Amino acid sequence: MLSDNCDPDRPAHPGIFLSHEAGESGYEPGEQCVDFPVSVVLPAGGTGERTGLQTPKQFCKFLGRPLISYTVQAFERVSWIQSIVVVVAKEHMDLMMDIVQRFQHRKVRVVPGGSTRHRSICNGVLALGGEGEGEAAAADRPKVVIIHDAVRPFVEEDFLCEIAMAAKEQGAAGAIRPLVSTVIATTAEGYLDHSLERAKYRASEMPQGFTYDVIHQAYQRCTESDFEFGTECLHLALQYCGTNAKLIQGPPTLWKVTYKRDLAAAESIIKDTLSQSACIITGGSTHAAALTEALQKPLGALDMELEVVPDLMGESSSYLLKEWNFIQVDCFCLSAVENLLKDLEAANRALLHPLVVIWVCLSCSDEPSGSERKLEPEGFMELASSSKLRNILLYGIQLHQSKDTERWERSVSKVAEISSALIRERSPALVGQLLQA
Repeated sequence: MLSDNCDPDRPAHPGIFLSHEAGESGYEPGEQCVDFPVSVVLPAGGTGERTGLQTPKQFCKFLGRPLISYTVQAFERVSWIQSIVVVVAKEHMDLMMDIVQRFQHRKVRVVPGGSTRHRSICNGVLALGGEGEGEAAAADRPKVVIIHDAVRPFVEEDFLCEIAMAAKEQGAAGAIRPLVSTVIATTAEGYLDHSLERAKYRASEMPQGFTYDVIHQAYQRCTESDFEFGTECLHLALQYCGTNAKLIQGPPTLWKVTYKRDLAAAESIIKDTLSQSACIITGGSTHAAALTEALQKPLGALDMELEVVPDLMGESSSYLLKEWNFIQVDCFCLSAVENLLKDLEAANRALLHPLVVIWVCLSCSDEPSGSERKLEPEGFMELASSSKLRNILLYGIQLHQSKDTERWERSVSKVAEISSALIRERSPALVGQLLQA
């Protein structure tokens, strides 16, 4: 859902999506602190008819991962969320379990859904309550349950905090957004009956939060008609529990992947986010350090955050655990790239999305001497091919260090442009290629 001043065909960019490590916050929530158990229910049983695709949209892949894995990851990063129940159609149980295992989602439990949205959410709530599993399981019931759509991957922790806190205090809370179009009622013959005053109404969005007792009681009391035709959880809480939800204006990043074009937009957003930072490794070489210094200005002009380290030892090893891309600069020393790849594999860094490593192969004199190691494209291609199997995309750029200042500056700018494009596009076709700068 977009704000009134946004292009409705261009989804808003999530400012902090994928930018923090698991358990870290990307905001300062002031005096608020979620110090009570919170769990999440993600209904994911939809068929995705509006996308026009055979695969339900929650299982459509980009960058090697299904959409639902990105949504799960957004919640797993929040330290105060204790568990996530994903509710899927029975025929997709095995598929979802494979996703959980492959991408090592730690907090997830998968349960079968029902024939309608409310039936599926109810199944998720009952699973959180340990229904039929004894007193021990019931004792682990969360204080607050957050319900969110599996196809809204760009949810931010600060807003989840607002929802959780309001739900605990009020019993229920939900996200709203301004209406971007006027809502009208039509006659049975297809003519205009009347229109609503847009300023008085809001679009109900996700996430929504409830105390466990409220949402559990609402589903115990609601009718078969509610289960069959209803879609709004906040309405059930009001009608069957007398709980009037606190409504909170949500950010424009809460938009929902609904149509085929939304999948492309989501992929573009994630690519943009993953391409915002790079760690340049100089290996301690003076030539590499000089090139790195020259690269910082053109790369910075491309809105890329940079960090420069001589190696990934000691304190610098923390970059192996961050969602950064890597640029290794050296003079024909392929072993340095091999060591970097081994470190990244050991850190399991490419588990959730493709990781980009660029080897900038620097020739350090106007006339290469016989003492310089001969570049072997076949060896580089073989290394890149094996790395690709581990979800690491290895690219190469060859650069000759000229004494001609103007020529050198042009070459450096070209290296910056190529590096930025490789990190942004993550093209499988260019993996293992040695591009000329």
